[in-house]
Amino acid sequence: MTQSDRELDELVGEWLTLREAAAPLGVSPNRIKTLIRENRLMGVVRGGELSIPAAFLDGPDLVKGLPGTIVLLTDAGFSTEEALRWLFTPDDTLPGTPIQAMRENRGTEVRRRAQGMAF
Repeated sequence: MTQSDRELDELVGEWLTLREAAAPLGVSPNRIKTLIRENRLMGVVRGGELSIPAAFLDGPDLVKGLPGTIVLLTDAGFSTEEALRWLFTPDDTLPGTPIQAMRENRGTEVRRRAQGMAF
């Protein structure tokens, strides 16, 4: 595991395999793969398996506004790793991390910032 991988793991915390992510959402692991392919979710290989951050799930749903935010970050030219770092890096002006703000229904400001980075 590279230093960059370790740093990302420290930021993200818990990862879920496709199967672990699919269960609470009531979908198949293939559906999670499709969402990643469509840039509506982001995943990276951890422990030999494609995984997504556990923080992306809110019970039986994806965090509100997450797919649109990921599309904005992708359109802004962010790689998967860069977008994950941005979503999980504390920002005193929010406060907290962008993913925390989205989980607390403060996603409008997060999307505004993501959109601003695209131009």
